[in-house]
Amino acid sequence: MSESKTDAAVPVSDDDAGAAASASPGLSRRGLLGLALGGGVAGLAVGVGGGLAGGVALGRARADADAQSVYDFFGAHQAGITTPVQEHLHFASFDMMPRTDRDDLISLLQDWSYAASRITQGLEVSATGAVGGDAEQPPDDTGEAQGLPAAGLTITIGFGPTLFENEDGDRYGIAALRPEGLERLPAFLGDDLDPAHSHGDLCIQACADDPQVAVHAIRNLSRIAFGRARLRWSQLGFGKTSRTTSAGATPRNLFGFKDGTANILADDSKALEENVWVPASAEPAWMAGGSYLVARKIAMLIETWDRVRLSEQDTIIGREKGSGAPLSGGDEFTEPTFSGSAIDRNSHVRLAHPDQNDGIRILRRGFNYVDGNNALGRLDAGLFFLSYQRDPQQFITLQKRLSTDLMNEYIRHVGSGIWAIPGGAAAGSYVGAELFA
Repeated sequence: MSESKTDAAVPVSDDDAGAAASASPGLSRRGLLGLALGGGVAGLAVGVGGGLAGGVALGRARADADAQSVYDFFGAHQAGITTPVQEHLHFASFDMMPRTDRDDLISLLQDWSYAASRITQGLEVSATGAVGGDAEQPPDDTGEAQGLPAAGLTITIGFGPTLFENEDGDRYGIAALRPEGLERLPAFLGDDLDPAHSHGDLCIQACADDPQVAVHAIRNLSRIAFGRARLRWSQLGFGKTSRTTSAGATPRNLFGFKDGTANILADDSKALEENVWVPASAEPAWMAGGSYLVARKIAMLIETWDRVRLSEQDTIIGREKGSGAPLSGGDEFTEPTFSGSAIDRNSHVRLAHPDQNDGIRILRRGFNYVDGNNALGRLDAGLFFLSYQRDPQQFITLQKRLSTDLMNEYIRHVGSGIWAIPGGAAAGSYVGAELFA
């Protein structure tokens, strides 16, 4: 699989950096400018230009990265989809800056891919990093991840509908290559969307087992984007609410219920091909091996939920809160039975189950969030829902099906977005290269 673990990156010595530089030109001039104006730049020990293959081999490592928590950036599929779900998330949405052109977009994707190929291996953004450059210049790397391992960091990059065409038209000459299903999601029952926390030209999903590593990734990729793209909104998440492997216990959401019991698993290649990965035969061709990401920020009415009696909570979800077993009987992994009256017809488990939706499945990869409290002194908390599917219509069908969900009384959808996730980048290339071929 493309999201395989690798041995911890072995940094080259400073004497080797110059030789390695010829194989990996590093950040573009715009990327260097972003580091300078967005928060710091020192001269990179690598040149300026195209290839990315050597990015993971240069610079000093952040301590000895744990070989069991390092994932390849390059591969057939982008990491961060079927990778075992990490404990922490920093998700960021970006808009391209006015008056940017096609070359600006390409160079940004090249620079992001180069930097991502390094930091996912436990390296700093550049060979000189946080402290190895000119002391009279701002450093290349912000430095808060010094001494930390890679912590399973994955970087996943996506393209929103407005990247292809917006009110200013076809800014980058790619409107004709927009996938047919890549358009703003329709309005759903329960939507109370905040435009300031929705949509975006580009997105980056950074997941790691250390929150500081995830934040470091978004912080530095945002700096690199300076002058070409600006941060539109971002979201921190913790406590994974789904699983992509059979190892370990099923995690719980902030309602206290196990979440993701029936999720698609990474070793279920048949389910992935049928439900997650865009096939090679699909159009447009540049999306082969990719997927579509839907993000929904779902605010939970925590205080109201906490006053609901346990038996009613079980009825709303359709499962026992403690064991996660369906109310029709068995254990957590017993298939629910909907023919009787044990499970309410409008329970969440029934409405979302593939048997009730013509077999539709999606790969969920959400996280809990707590954003402090609101003006009423109540917790601003909920689920940052992330799902991957080979066709956006899968999510749309399921979400419409949930219009009568008993759980809707206790949630509000306050943020939304959809992005095309290209297939993985080949070593020496960058995410989305096929779109610009």
